[in-house]
Amino acid sequence: MVLIALALAVPVVPFLLFGPSLEEQIEGWLDASLSPATVAAIVVGLLAVDILLPVPSSVVSTFAGSTLGFAAGTAASWLGMTAGAVLAFVLARFLGRPAALWLSGREDLDRVDALSRRYGPAVLVLTRPVPVLAEASLLLLGSSRLPWRWFLLPVLLSNLGIAAIYAALGHWVQMPVALAASIALPLAAAALARRLWPEGRRRDEG
Repeated sequence: MVLIALALAVPVVPFLLFGPSLEEQIEGWLDASLSPATVAAIVVGLLAVDILLPVPSSVVSTFAGSTLGFAAGTAASWLGMTAGAVLAFVLARFLGRPAALWLSGREDLDRVDALSRRYGPAVLVLTRPVPVLAEASLLLLGSSRLPWRWFLLPVLLSNLGIAAIYAALGHWVQMPVALAASIALPLAAAALARRLWPEGRRRDEG
């Protein structure tokens, strides 16, 4: 609980201290003369390459909800996250375990491996909200050549729920608070996951 509280406090405290000035700056970014189609394309493109670049997907999805509205923001985020998930799965499927190790750390793959032995393909759903482990689960199951029918539906539904949550934050919550939440929630999820799911190799040895 202490770790989760700290994870939530890291992004929230600056927004509480500097909220008004940050809100003005963010509103200036959002007032940029970009068409909705351009914003949607940027959102989709950024989220699609999340496996290759350190893209803060929760922040991107929150901005999508703020600039495009709830429905369009959800759709753009869902499409981008799904494209990124398929890309990761395909890369690992065709390039195998070395690609998974190259794109993700051994420790995270070991942790996801332990979870997959316990939960099977449901690990895709369990890890979708968790940074790093979400990508590791795609790479691990892709390298193990999980059938497409066991991959697509869990990822499609999980991504839809996550996209809707962050788009709702961006659309209905004041932007400084929404942005802070979009940073804090993944950090809290990661802290909770590491608490509940210790590193797989040590668990197996125990």
